[in-house]
Amino acid sequence: MTLTTEREISEMADKKVIFVAFAIEDERQRDFLKGQSLHTNSPFEYIDMSVKEPYDSNWKDRVRTRIRRSDGVIVLVSKNSLNSSGQKWEIECAREEKKKVLGIWAYKDDRTNLVGVNTVVWTWPAIEKFIDSL
Repeated sequence: MTLTTEREISEMADKKVIFVAFAIEDERQRDFLKGQSLHTNSPFEYIDMSVKEPYDSNWKDRVRTRIRRSDGVIVLVSKNSLNSSGQKWEIECAREEKKKVLGIWAYKDDRTNLVGVNTVVWTWPAIEKFIDSL
């Protein structure tokens, strides 16, 4: 049995829950974000809230519930985002649920713009600044 210190309890309470919206073609980049959060002193709790079967009848209900439970939404933006109906719906749902949204470019050589999504270069300080704003 391990004892949890007051500091550890405080750090757990301070973590934010983030929903990550991504095009299925960018799943590997999502995995990199998850890995980055696990191998650093991450200010947020990464919970994989992606739904594996995006077109079953309950998909939108499950995603909306997960977005509601999050403190904010990070959108992995790439050229694949332009044709991802699921990702577009997740972004719209986040807006409807009044969640703050941050776009980060999924690739160094891809600067795709999504209308209405403030997108920045993928850096740990940029992600921390967003998390701190939640």
